[in-house]
Amino acid sequence: MISLYKIGGNVVDDPAALERFCREFAAVPGPKVLVHGGGVRASQVQKSLGQEPVKIEGRRVTDAQTLEVVTMVYAGWCNKDIVARLQKYDCNAIGLSGCDGAVITARRRAPKTLSDGVTTVDYGFVGDVTPDSVNRRFLQQLLDTGLVPVFCAINHDGAGQLLNTNADTVAAAISVALGAKLFYCFEKNGVLYDRNDDDSVIPVLDPAAYERLRAEGRVAEGMIPKLDNSFQALRDGAAGVVIRSAAAIATPSGTELKL
Repeated sequence: MISLYKIGGNVVDDPAALERFCREFAAVPGPKVLVHGGGVRASQVQKSLGQEPVKIEGRRVTDAQTLEVVTMVYAGWCNKDIVARLQKYDCNAIGLSGCDGAVITARRRAPKTLSDGVTTVDYGFVGDVTPDSVNRRFLQQLLDTGLVPVFCAINHDGAGQLLNTNADTVAAAISVALGAKLFYCFEKNGVLYDRNDDDSVIPVLDPAAYERLRAEGRVAEGMIPKLDNSFQALRDGAAGVVIRSAAAIATPSGTELKL
């Protein structure tokens, strides 16, 4: 079975955490794929350039200037830094964005009504992907040669336009396209009942329990798209979804999602 791991900006931006993750990921047996974010560093670069990052419901609003920054950060520094670290551990990684080999295409997101049912937001140069957006044949060819694809969240529309895509969505789409087991890895130990208590990990979570936690305000804003994508990935055919700490990928841990 193919394993797909996704790490976020809080891991990517922490050299020690990233090094440990890359070492343990390199040791994972069998075919595997890595998807990474980089939002923390992107926000830092934006601020250094006098830009103010804007996020709404956990997703980054991407105007033309922001698109340039996130492309430089995600597809440039973050991607190549991770690939180099993996090569150090004899993991033959290859860094990719969606336009490389046309491996993922995206559709620019139309203005979206938020969860309040009233407010409409234009997210700008933001793309949405689905499992059908993934060039499964090309990706499988890479895996069959022993390469380990490392994806950033920059994709394209097939008409020359780059688009910023939520990395959790990219991971979910690839996991469904490949029938892979998806591991969302970040700085927490899993989905927490109390976001201030790192030991309050919920071992198993189903959609009904998720909706109750969300209604109670127990789900952090940034976790909402991750869980939404996770449950949709399970419905669409991913082999499984686990949310766990990036520091604990070598041991069973975290929150397993069930339908």
